[in-house]
Amino acid sequence: MGKVIAVAQQKGGAGKTMLAAQFAVALAEQARVALLDIDPQGSLSVWGRLRAAAPKAAHEVPVEAVSGWRLANELEKLKAAYDYVFIDTPPVIDSDARRAIRGADLVLIPMNPAPPDLWAAEGTLKLAAEEKRKTALVFNRAPAASRLRKRLEAEIAARGLTLLPVALANRAGYANAFADGLGVTEAGPTTQAADELRAAVEALKQLLV
Repeated sequence: MGKVIAVAQQKGGAGKTMLAAQFAVALAEQARVALLDIDPQGSLSVWGRLRAAAPKAAHEVPVEAVSGWRLANELEKLKAAYDYVFIDTPPVIDSDARRAIRGADLVLIPMNPAPPDLWAAEGTLKLAAEEKRKTALVFNRAPAASRLRKRLEAEIAARGLTLLPVALANRAGYANAFADGLGVTEAGPTTQAADELRAAVEALKQLLV
């Protein structure tokens, strides 16, 4: 059965949808990967339609959209057919978000390296704890180094939370690739963005062992 990663964050602007797509495409270089869009905004579904027409899309990464009681059944079908399934969750703690987290092997919480993003993650961390699910934070749009980032890393470690050891930098390549229905590993396979994303994927896989 495939591994399920729920990408969740209550705060808008953390890059939840983009991150789900980027990780899925990078993983698709070596495994069967699907995406499940349960966010009412439907941004991931739009990206999926762009991808269907993108000549540079090198790997099949289907995007399904469901909600409500159908979520559990759809997730079971995808787990049976794919090695990894990423769920793009709503930016609120609702019944669909709870169902997604309940069905996940890992809850991945993207955040800018700033205190408001860590504060906003509290609801997701609490819900994951209630459902007894493993969690990992990942820095997105991160500066190379800053005093604030180091302070947050120390706070996360002190709380016993898991932080993905590879951060995604604030690079235009991610947004440009997403706008074309691609992952950065397809749009710029030899770029720094592609290298760091592949490293992040390997770190993510280790958490799912």
